[in-house]
Amino acid sequence: MYPSSNPNNPACSPIRACIFDVDGLLINSEDIYTDIYNQVLNTHNKPSLSWEVKARIQSGGKDGHAHLLRTYSLPLSVSDFKSQLSTHHHLFNASQPLPGVLTLLDNLTHATPPPFLALASSSSKPLFTTKASHLPILLSAFSTDLRIFGDDPDMQGKRGKPAPDIFLLALRRINTCLANKSSILTHESTSLWTPVLSDECLVFEDSIAGITAARTAGMHGIWVPHAGLRAICRGWEQEVLNGNGMQALQDRAVGEPTRSSISKAEEAGGAGEEDGDGDGDGEEEARENINVSEDGRAEMLRSLEDFDLERYKIVPSE
Repeated sequence: MYPSSNPNNPACSPIRACIFDVDGLLINSEDIYTDIYNQVLNTHNKPSLSWEVKARIQSGGKDGHAHLLRTYSLPLSVSDFKSQLSTHHHLFNASQPLPGVLTLLDNLTHATPPPFLALASSSSKPLFTTKASHLPILLSAFSTDLRIFGDDPDMQGKRGKPAPDIFLLALRRINTCLANKSSILTHESTSLWTPVLSDECLVFEDSIAGITAARTAGMHGIWVPHAGLRAICRGWEQEVLNGNGMQALQDRAVGEPTRSSISKAEEAGGAGEEDGDGDGDGEEEARENINVSEDGRAEMLRSLEDFDLERYKIVPSE
């Protein structure tokens, strides 16, 4: 069911740009989000957030919040709910890079030639600053010209994830830098100053909506889901990697406002827990901790530790 990883990855063009989500991918802010949601939910005598629900609201913006309010029967407007969440945003000051992130960014920065590195996050720019201003090593990997957020002026009138708009905007910004011979360019050969194509982009995501957006944009994808999300997707990971994850969520009614999903949150301790996914039976080892899409253009990893640059035809420094 899960094809083994081809080390030569013939489906992949040489990658010239890497585009990263932020929350739950670069930093542990997804767990902090869960803590904040739970504080607000518990204040209203509601159970803690389950991954069945969180899978539907990740990167969902206003629609995601509306879904959560319906599921937990919270008598609040989206605006009031966001206001209550904001009183806990100081908790993001504790955000830290996830395993393998800093090493991967360093390896990409020193590759020959280095790919363009961009951020594409549904978060607002001010909230990103709260989450990452204390992480200068992480920030230094990304030019300010190539940091795109949900409140970017160029996202006005655009669609959020799972639509591809934010990733296509990131690609447009990269090519604008190329056209303008931007000072962020580190390539010595002018032969490398040709426009970057969607097929030459690799998107790193943790959410189903994000990997769906990457596939819709015609880009390659790396999906690094939280253990809790991985647990509820067990058995249909490949549908997510194929770009059909949002439809699969609907088909399975994952995150629908049912009492059962709320009860699971109470029993398991909520979405912040490292939900068990059967690792002890050896099945995950049999899959080599990697699941691959049918076309070889997307794969699932447990973390970004020991990421194989050469699989994506990125030449590491010697």
